[in-house]
Formats: sequence, structure tokens, C-alpha cells
Amino acid sequence: MSKLWLPPGRPRHAAEKLGLDRRAFLAAGAGGVAALALAGCNSEGPRSAQPILDRAARWNEKVERALFRHTAMNSAPAGATLAGTKFPSYFVADELPIWDENQRGVWRLEIAGLVKNPVRLTLADLKELPRTELRLEHFCVEGWSAVCVRTGVRLSELARSAGLLPDARAVDFQSFDDDYHESWDLESALHPQTLVVYGQDGALLPPAYGAPARLYSPVKLGYKNTKYLTRIVFLPRPNGGYWSDQGYEWYAGV
Repeated sequence: MSKLWLPPGRPRHAAEKLGLDRRAFLAAGAGGVAALALAGCNSEGPRSAQPILDRAARWNEKVERALFRHTAMNSAPAGATLAGTKFPSYFVADELPIWDENQRGVWRLEIAGLVKNPVRLTLADLKELPRTELRLEHFCVEGWSAVCVRTGVRLSELARSAGLLPDARAVDFQSFDDDYHESWDLESALHPQTLVVYGQDGALLPPAYGAPARLYSPVKLGYKNTKYLTRIVFLPRPNGGYWSDQGYEWYAGV
């Protein structure tokens, strides 16, 4: 499992002082309970184990929320090579999801829920908004990491322009990839490096990696970063997700 690279001089949290990456720290902190939860992460497992798994999940989320710092930024190692086309491509549909305008009309990203001004943005609209380009690491639950350049709009900018309401506590990111979705805590969603991405490595986002637009942030494991976005819905509480509902950790912080 890859360790999170630390920029020189960056303050370290408790896990890093012990020489552990955050995921290893969480596993160590939860002990046998976390091991049991990990063993059942791809299935619901026996019903008798579910209360223990639920307690482990709540414990992990509590610890991860305590570790999260909104000011901590990911910075990919200077010597790291961009993954390029070697970057793995994942989707849940039987075939590569591609938005067909002849069948679906012009793609639009809807921003809805607990906002004053719900909007529907075309790709051209997104590209007119303040642009952010960041060289970031991607962390997979399988243990590998990769680097690429992401170009897009900060989610915090989209939330601001839509008029985020104070009752919002979570965000659901929905997809046209067989209705894939994952919900996040609001704090992680508004992190400065959480982007709605429309470009990768200096070109428009390819279909294999989530075109026309996808969510990306280095503060969450890969499966939380919804591709093939269609809707962003601000909510009063989380509503699970494709993998979260199958036993994977909901918070999934890095």
C-alpha cells in the first residue's frame, strides 16, 4: 500500500509521526474490528456480523473526520511520471459509457438540492467558469496510486455560484454509468482540491476516464470519485452510494 507523499515542511498528523499512512493508521486504531470490516468489504457477510461491521464503520468515520484538515493539500512528488494511458479505467456498465447527443441531447450537469439557484451547465458553461489545473495523486482502495494533471472547476466555486444553503451537510454525485452514485460529507466536497474535472493531462477528458466531466479529489479513495457526472445534489444527510451500499467504507478518506 502506497504511503502519502509529504511536501517538505508540511505539518504531520499523528499517523505520519508514527510512520504509517492514514489507511494503515485507521486499521491499527480499529484493531480486530477493522480487520473484520475489511474482510467483509465486498459483501454483506453473515447477518450476525453486521452490527460489528456497522460499529467499525462508525468508528472509522469518527477517526477519519478527526484527522481531516481542510487546509492540508496534496502535492504529487516532483519526480513522479504522469500515468497517462496507463491510468486504469473503471466503469460499472457492460460497455464503456459514452454520452450520445443524438439519443440524450446536449450533456448538462445539474446542480440541485439545498441551493438557492439550481442550475444546468453545459460543458461550454463549465469551461467558462474559473479554471483550476492541479497535478494530483490518485489513491485506489486496491493500494496503488498514480499521478495525472486534472483541469476543471472547484466544487466550492459551483456551490458558491448556486447559493449553497446552510442546511446542507452532504453531497451526492450521480452518473450516467448505470446510475452509479456516491455521496460525500460536505467538508471533503468543499476541499480546495475537489474538482469537477473536464480535462486530463492537457486534453479534454477521454470517455475512458469519465467524459464529459467527472468528480476528482485526492482526499477520497478512487471509488468515491464519480465519473460520467450528470447531477450534483446537496443534501441534509448522506444517502450511501454504489460501493458504499455493498459494504465498502462510506467516508473513504485518504
